[in-house]
This record gives sequence, C-alpha cells and structure tokens, in this order.
Amino acid sequence: MNLLLGVPAMIPIHLTWYIVANGPLAELGWTEQSWTWNPNDGLLPLVTMATVLFVLFGSIWVGVNAYMRYRTAVPATRYWLACSVATLAPLCIDAVR
Repeated sequence: MNLLLGVPAMIPIHLTWYIVANGPLAELGWTEQSWTWNPNDGLLPLVTMATVLFVLFGSIWVGVNAYMRYRTAVPATRYWLACSVATLAPLCIDAVR
C-alpha cells in the first residue's frame, strides 16, 4: 500500500526540490536555474501549491497508515519506519533511472 502511495508522493517532493533548487540554492550559486523558472511570478504560487499538495498527501498517508497500524502486530516504531521507507522507494527508483 505504501509503495502505491509513494507514486503520488513524488509530485510534492519533486515540486519542493524544484522550488529549492531554482530559488535559494540558485541564489547561493550551488545550482543553476532551470530554463522554465520564471522569477517574475515569485515563490508564493509555487510554495502555496506545494503546501496544499503536502497537506493533502500527508493527511491521506497518515490516515491510511494510522488505520492499518492497529491491524498489525508490529511495534509502532518499526511500522512507521517501514511505511516511510516504502513510501520513498518509488522516488529512489526514479532517481536511479
């Protein structure tokens, strides 16, 4: 289930990297701005969209995993760690490709 939730999780994670890489890190000279970056719009629309996506995905993820947590006999720390790793697995697979 968390592997399937990891696929839509790539959208807010990639959007956050896009904002950070083209905004503050590019200003410091650590990265180069993308040719699609438009500084005239500012960061507010992108940050607003990223925040909405993170809150939406986070609420779905926590709700589903909290429901499933009580149906398993695994200790809580191991369960949440395994859920986090499984959710990030599609992102790692995408980065390797």
